[in-house]
Amino acid sequence: MSAFLKFVVNDWWIAFPMFAMSLTGLALVIWRLLLNYNGNTNLNEFLPAFQQKLNRDGVEGALQMCRSRNDIIARRLYVAGLEVSKQGLAAVRRSMANTIELEILPDLNFLLPTILAIAKIATMVGLLGTVISMIGTFTEISKGSTGGVANQASGIGLALFATALGLVTAIPLVFAHVLFKAWVARFETRMKSAALKLVLLLQAKPPTKGAAAAAGTGSGVTPPPSGVQSGAAARR
Repeated sequence: MSAFLKFVVNDWWIAFPMFAMSLTGLALVIWRLLLNYNGNTNLNEFLPAFQQKLNRDGVEGALQMCRSRNDIIARRLYVAGLEVSKQGLAAVRRSMANTIELEILPDLNFLLPTILAIAKIATMVGLLGTVISMIGTFTEISKGSTGGVANQASGIGLALFATALGLVTAIPLVFAHVLFKAWVARFETRMKSAALKLVLLLQAKPPTKGAAAAAGTGSGVTPPPSGVQSGAAARR
């Protein structure tokens, strides 16, 4: 522990940036975790309530229900599909596919490139600190004024702390990045499955009362106006 404190004091110019990158990376990981948690949807609870709302109140009622939620599938994916439902199921599919590819997936990858960049930079900065410290140590050894290699062994050990600190920063960030990418891939599959379920629900949705009445009226022959009927009766 004393050796590490000596490294922080003597090589503060490399230790402080490493600490800053570690704290920044940790903050970004926590931020991304909170975004994922708030955007997650429990489809086993949502879909039955959504289907009931769709059958009872129609598309407008289901649309209001989705807009009142904060999760990604309901608030963004289903809203995008329901808003164009009057144009047909093909338009619903296109709208949801475009929303997934152009809006939701970029948001799910938010912060992930930054996390990976910090992990890579931390490794290189740590290696740079080690190299610079080693150059200074070997320069002192070459001068021969400090008693040889034995007296510089501690300096060589301190130089390696920079690389170790860079690896300690980078390894958890790379691991978190891999987990986040896997979560995004699974969530994309869930979104596509939810989109297909919405299309099936719209296909199976019973017609509203107004639509059924309109369909019944349209299936028969439209009666002539009352004036036409009275004129025909007078001629007879």
